[in-house]
Amino acid sequence: METKGGNVLPIRQLRVGEFEERIALSEFAFQMKVPKERLEQEREHFRPDDHWGVFDEDGRLLSALILIPFECWIQGKPVRMGGIAGVATWPEARRNGWVAKLLAHSLAVMRERGQTIGMLHPFAFTFYRKFGWELTIERKSYVLDMALLPKRIHASGRIERCGDLETLNWIYEAAASRYNGTLLRTESWWRQKVLSGPELKVVWRNEAGEAQGYMLYEVQNRLLKVRDWAYANGEAQAALWSFIAQHDSMADRIELTVPVDDAMPFLLPDPRFKQEIVPYFMSRIADVAGLFARYPFAAADAEERLTLAVRDEQAPWNNGRFRMVFGTGGTATVLGTHAPEGAGDTGADSFGEPEASCDIRALTAMLLGNRRPLWLREAGLLQADEAAVALLERRIPKRTPYLMDFF
Repeated sequence: METKGGNVLPIRQLRVGEFEERIALSEFAFQMKVPKERLEQEREHFRPDDHWGVFDEDGRLLSALILIPFECWIQGKPVRMGGIAGVATWPEARRNGWVAKLLAHSLAVMRERGQTIGMLHPFAFTFYRKFGWELTIERKSYVLDMALLPKRIHASGRIERCGDLETLNWIYEAAASRYNGTLLRTESWWRQKVLSGPELKVVWRNEAGEAQGYMLYEVQNRLLKVRDWAYANGEAQAALWSFIAQHDSMADRIELTVPVDDAMPFLLPDPRFKQEIVPYFMSRIADVAGLFARYPFAAADAEERLTLAVRDEQAPWNNGRFRMVFGTGGTATVLGTHAPEGAGDTGADSFGEPEASCDIRALTAMLLGNRRPLWLREAGLLQADEAAVALLERRIPKRTPYLMDFF
């Protein structure tokens, strides 16, 4: 509950009968009109429990967001994640802090649900950074002429048209689990968000008949656009590039998106084509202690300890000192927490001066965005002694963040 002019304004989940009101707000805020045929699909898939709103004294919706339950890959392990989407406010209700209240409320809901992290696509990075969110996922965009591809690329195996969800998902997970932030796609997500378009769906099988790569693409106006693709290994990636090259009579240009560590240009005869690094998604740690307990840290020969001070103005349970023990196998145990002076302890007694300290944004970038501890210290975003930086460098594995989806 929040107050306005002495009155209490509720924050609550939407109800089934408030679908039209939510659609009207989204249409206005995002300057679009939902076609009639799609409107019925949206109604069918409307899950009011995922929508949170602020309502005025008369029960009218002022501001709303969607909190979608996801799982994503973090260091090769599935982690529960809350996906924030559809953040919108009517113009007469703006500048009253309702979005800030909804975001703070969402953190508490995520923590309660065991969703230790959140992710969102920002309309403005500066806006969400004020609330502890940080850029974690960048993507590389390619636009290249078909003529740059070799005329003949040897590739064994075969390409076949295939829309079998089980096959596609196996390939996808083999690829997605190598990155941080990629979604674990459910069957409904595949059907509603990935496979619902008109794109052609193809799978590459190796000489043993094993499905190792797939691609969803379309060709229009002599442009081949890859909407979604994944490959289990380098052989499958090369085979998909070879298949793309076979469209030279139909397309002059190719557009596709890849992880920032993609090295395919090096393998082309001429790597000089348009390659753009695009900031994409932001993330936030909703529950520091919860994430520490689930995070797959690197193994080591001996147990190690660290006291880390975290600053988080939006989530008081994250604001304080965390005494951690890193086990030899890569698990971390939080022995206790100590809140800032005046905030009250949430666990153990005072731990003395911390060996490292940072705000929630820097911690998010370090654990989810692959910004290295040493780099963060040199940038002034992490305060730590040499031993603490070395420990964090050893214990946090290097893994590229990536996200193929949008929400």
